[in-house]
Amino acid sequence: MKSVRLLRAALLGAVALVAVSCADPTTPVPHLSGDLFGDLRQITGLLQCTPLPYDSVTEIIGPEGGTIQVGPHTFTVPAGALDTAVAITAVTPSDTVNQIQFQPEGLVFNGFTTVRMSYANCNLMGSFLPLRIAYTSSDGVILDYLPSLDNDFTQTVRGKLQHFSEYAIAW
Repeated sequence: MKSVRLLRAALLGAVALVAVSCADPTTPVPHLSGDLFGDLRQITGLLQCTPLPYDSVTEIIGPEGGTIQVGPHTFTVPAGALDTAVAITAVTPSDTVNQIQFQPEGLVFNGFTTVRMSYANCNLMGSFLPLRIAYTSSDGVILDYLPSLDNDFTQTVRGKLQHFSEYAIAW
């Protein structure tokens, strides 16, 4: 999988190099405005997937920590992240985007928790960027990105989060 992404990236780079070398040298180079991250956000989006079955799981997790498995995704709370026991609900709707909705919304943790989301049911064609987990609004707008690590071998992306809301896989 990683070699396919590297090959696609190399081909894209070669095409760009040919396009630049064939350009008229008297034509001015267009100026790119905005910062690097703003420009990248304009070319990224939520990863399209084959819908997974709906799943909803509620577990009581306390100061000792715990794990919730919802569909092919895993949410892990380390010891000490919560001061008291909390009923946590994780929902994966059947949709063309792999997403998790957590309740109670707005719950804040002491430090980071980890969510690992599967993208084994997703289409990676045309995706050159590493996948990551996006914090989204209820209507699917990307609000921010979590610190994420993409693992091509397991087809999962892991992100660190400090509060509950809605999250989805993005590229």
